This record gives sequence, C-alpha cells and structure tokens, in this order.
Amino acid sequence: MAAPAANLICIAALLAIAVAAILLARAKAATPIVYGAAFLASLVALALALQHLLAAPSDAAEIVLPLGLPWLGAHFRLDALSALFLVVVNLGGAAASLYGIGYGRHESAPARVLPFFAAFLAGMNLVVLAADAFSFLLGWEFMSLVSWALVLSHHRVAENARAALIYLVTASFGTFCLLLLFGLLAGPAGGYGFDAMRASTLSPQVSALVLCLALLGAGSKAGLVPFHVWLPLAHPAAPSHVSALMSGVMTKVAIYGFIRIVFDLLGPPDWWWAMILLVFGGISALLGILSALMQQDLKRLLAYSTIENIGIIFIGLGLALGFGANDMPAAAALALTAALFHVFNHALFKSLLFLGAGAVLSATGLRDLDRMGGLIHRMKFTAFAFLAGAVAISALPPLNGFASEWLMFQAVLISPDLPQWGLKVMVPTAGAMMALSAALVAACFVKVFGIAFLGRPRSPAVAEAKEVDRLSLAAMLGFALLCLLAGIFPGFVIDAIQPAAQLLLGGSLPDQSDQPWLSIVPVAEARSSYNGLLVFIFIVLSAGITTLLIHRVAQRRLRRAPPWDCGFPNADPVTQYSAGSFAQPLRRVFGTLAFQAREQVEMPAPGDTGAARFRVELRDFIWDIGYAPIAGIVDFAATRLNRLQFLTIRRYLSLVFLALVGLLLVLAIWL
Repeated sequence: MAAPAANLICIAALLAIAVAAILLARAKAATPIVYGAAFLASLVALALALQHLLAAPSDAAEIVLPLGLPWLGAHFRLDALSALFLVVVNLGGAAASLYGIGYGRHESAPARVLPFFAAFLAGMNLVVLAADAFSFLLGWEFMSLVSWALVLSHHRVAENARAALIYLVTASFGTFCLLLLFGLLAGPAGGYGFDAMRASTLSPQVSALVLCLALLGAGSKAGLVPFHVWLPLAHPAAPSHVSALMSGVMTKVAIYGFIRIVFDLLGPPDWWWAMILLVFGGISALLGILSALMQQDLKRLLAYSTIENIGIIFIGLGLALGFGANDMPAAAALALTAALFHVFNHALFKSLLFLGAGAVLSATGLRDLDRMGGLIHRMKFTAFAFLAGAVAISALPPLNGFASEWLMFQAVLISPDLPQWGLKVMVPTAGAMMALSAALVAACFVKVFGIAFLGRPRSPAVAEAKEVDRLSLAAMLGFALLCLLAGIFPGFVIDAIQPAAQLLLGGSLPDQSDQPWLSIVPVAEARSSYNGLLVFIFIVLSAGITTLLIHRVAQRRLRRAPPWDCGFPNADPVTQYSAGSFAQPLRRVFGTLAFQAREQVEMPAPGDTGAARFRVELRDFIWDIGYAPIAGIVDFAATRLNRLQFLTIRRYLSLVFLALVGLLLVLAIWL
C-alpha cells in the first residue's frame, strides 16, 4: 500500500470517529471511547509518517482520488516535508487524545467537543497531505471551521463568543488570501495541481504578490504580528487539550502551508524576500513575549508566548531565503534546519505547557496566577513536567529549546558573508531582537513557575488541589521526556530534518549522528559545536555532588525555622509577590509605548478603613490602530444597510429598476 493511501485511511478513521462521537455524545463512555480511538488513529498515522521520514526516499509517493473538481481529482502527496509535519501533527494529536481521556471527565459539555476534536485532527492531516489547490483549501477551511467550533464549545461565556467571532473572521480572511494566491500560481493555464505550479514560471511582480498573500493567509493562521489578534483570545477559550493542539500543532500546519508555497511552489527567491520575513519575525518575537510578560491569565500568557516562537521560526525562514537567494546552500540548509527544528521543539514544549495549564485548571478551577501559589506541594508531577516545559521554552540547556535557538544563532553569525547591505544590517538586528526575546522568555517563565507553583497558596481552591489522573500525567511526562531527549541528542532530530532541507533547497547539513560524543557541528568544528549529552552529564554530576556535600558536610548546621516574614508574624499569603508586581519594572519600561499601560491607584480618604485599589489597564495598539477602525466602518455600514430589509415592495422594485439601468449603461460604455 502506498504511503499516502495508508495516511488517508487514518484520516478516514478520524472522520469516522467524529461521526461516531455524534451518536455516542450522550453516553457516559463516550469520552474514553472517542479519545481512545483518536489516540490509536493518531499513533498509527505517527508511525507511518515517522517510517517514511526516517527512510528518506528520494521520490515522493503520490495518489490521485476521483474526488474534488471533475477535471482535476484529489491529489495527495507524501514527501519528506509533509512527513515531517505529519510527525508533528500526529504526535501532538496522540498526546492530546491521551490527555483528553482524563481531562474530558471534567468537561461540562462533551457533546460540543468530542465530534469536532477528531475532525480537527483529520483536517490538519488533510492539509499536510494535499497536493493540489482544491484539496489544500478544502482541508484548510475544514480545519478552520472545526477549530472554530471547538473555540465556541463554551459559548455561553461572552468572552468566548467574541473570541470565536474574531477567529472566524480572521480565518475567512486568510482563506480568501490563499484562494487568490493559488489563482495566481495556477496562471492562465489553470494548473491547480502542485506539480503544474512547480513547473510554471512567474514574473517578479506576481511572485512578490504571492509572497504577500502567503504572509497574509498563512501568517494570520500562524499568529504572526500584526495578524495575531485572534490568537490570545481563541487559545484560552478552547478546552486545554484543544488549546495545546491549536498552539502547538495548528500554527505549525500554517507554517507548513507557508513553507510549501514559498519554498516549494513559488520558485527561486529574491534576496529582499528575506527582509520582509526578518522584519515580521523580529517584531513578532519581541512583541509576543512582552505581551506575555504583562499577562496574569496563565493560558493567555502561553498564547502570547506562541507568537514569540512563531516569530523565531519566521526569522529562520527569512535567513534561509536570504542565503538561498545568494547561492549559499549550506547556510540556507542550516537556517531552514534551525527553523524546522524549532517547529518540532515548539510543538513539544508548548503542548506540554498548555496541558500543564489544563491540569492546574482542572485541579483548582483557576487561570489567574495571582490566586495560585504552592502547587508544587500538591501537584508534584505536574509541577515537574511544567518546569521541564518552562526550561525548554526558555532555551536553557540541556533541553531542546536551546538546541534549535543555538542553531538559529549560528545561522545569524554567517550573515556577514551576505553581499547585500540590507541583509547585513537586518540579520544582526533580527538576531539581537531574538536574543532580547530569549532573555525576556526566561524572565516570563520564572514569573509563571514562581508565582503558580512556589510560595504559599493564595486561595482555598489551591490549598485543596490534588494531582490529576495518570493518563494526563503520562501525556505531560511523555512530552517532558521528549524535550529532554531532543535536547541531549539533537543530532538525530537534525538528521531526520535533512531530507526536507534537501527537497526544498537542494542542500543539507553534514550527518550529525556520526559526530564524536554525539556533538552537533553545523558548520565546522573549529567554528562552533555543541554537545547536549555532555552538558546534561555535567549538570547532573554538579547537582548530585552539590546535594551530597550539603547533606554530608552541612547536615549538623542545618536547622528549620519559619520563613522570614519581614517582621510581620502570620503574614497573609496575599503579601507575596504577585504576577503583576513581578512584571511591573518591565511594564513601566515598555508598557507605555507598546501597550499604552496605565496604572490607577485608588487610596481611601484619611480615616477610611476601606481597602486601597490598584488597577492596570493594557491595550493592544495594533488592534486600536489596525482593526478597530475597520470594525467601526463595517459596523457603520452594516447598520445603514440593515435598513434595506425593511423597504416596501415599491422601493424594492425601484432598486431593481435602477440596477438594470446601471448595468445597461455599463454595457453601453464598455461596448
């Protein structure tokens, strides 16, 4: 059986599970049955994709089904790039399904989630396998619609309904841009198959327009600034395991679409394309993490940090375009490998963090960091898994986030070899923005872990919290283990990515798994190298020796006492540092310019025993400048046009008559 056919069977199985979920939605056993079946289907699809990726075939496998447009059919293709993203999609799908078996028991309305969950997985797989414009757009729109339904699952909450509306409008706009894009790629001949698009030659003007439409279409789905406004609203609104899929997986499907269009279908790039991606990527990375730092809602914070990581990926893609345009295949392969490696890494640690946030939510019912604290004493395994995700996303060795960002900086260091002065200036600037964002990420997740898991409980719900079920823990700890393995053995992941780099760029990095001591040497050993395994061994030995010395040497001097309370006995837990106080210095430095931050303090009058109140107001200036005016115009026009449905029959006939007269005048002038 051809590889695409086997994957299509898995997609059909997921769609069948979605239909079965409609029939079983009211049954008590619906949750474990649906999520269990989705777990098995995703696991099989993962194994198939991984087998194809590791086999690294030179030729892609393709199948055509008698579906879709009559003259076109439905083309599905499995090559190295699609296999890599199928691994990401189905790994995230399997973990989310396993997590959902336990988490779904707390779902108040499972009938609104179960059918769409399996369909969501099927839609993402369909997009990655599609090899013609019609199948791609069909899968893309199907993925968008079912994810919108998942965002709207708790529709009685006004904030969730607003998030779903904004997401639907943004998704429709992105699909419209992709529709125009494929029309341009098809050209006058109407070659809607991807093979025909690869063979066509476009003018520089049309190529530039296609690039812009790809940024609008795929960038809006990925959450690239300034098309990100839906993401911090929709991701927190969905159930936590769905949020993990949307943030960790769906955004990667959008990146796949961009890579497929720009690197595969569009033809040879121009050097200035890299400038555009570097600008958007750098701004997204910096604004995303600054926005995350200001948040107190745990899921909203994680959503904003997704924007930062999407920016890092686009910086890598921009570097690959710049090097590729200047005939530097080795450097281009390095940059593209770093971007694809970060795609895989972000899918791991961001899914882990959202699952951890879901565990906290199910145990406490809270998303507000200022009401948490001390959860490490009540949810030890969740705290350990969340800590692993926090270290990974902070790009700290020996976990996987460091390896991919280290590769990215290695590509940045090659930029002086570029001939264009624009790239010579822009690449270091983007690198500096990436370095600053990396430092801010570390500060952000020190805040998250410290406020949520350390200290003392700030609310009764946290004080009474209990650990989540074993299946949810298995999903989180599995992701934590993968983050560690990908960090200490990055060479194996890099080698698995090379067939995709070879397919898109015609070049690849040297084999990394054969390096001594499992080091990675992306350019030359004299220039740079990294060994995650030795770093891991050093950290373990240092921590072990330090712990041993403390317990052996200083045991007699160790004494236990109540924690220092600044001279106030029995201080209230509210007096601890909060998420807002942690971010206050950065808010005062960056907030005025970037977020129009305003701090309001209401002090009681002298002699009044009432409490003082402190409020912080943050605004998204991109929404205020770019989206709010458009929303106002649309609302104004809709209000005025709404009067048309209340006209009399005479006025309707008059409008029809005037329209006919207008059409006749146009025809007379035209002819």
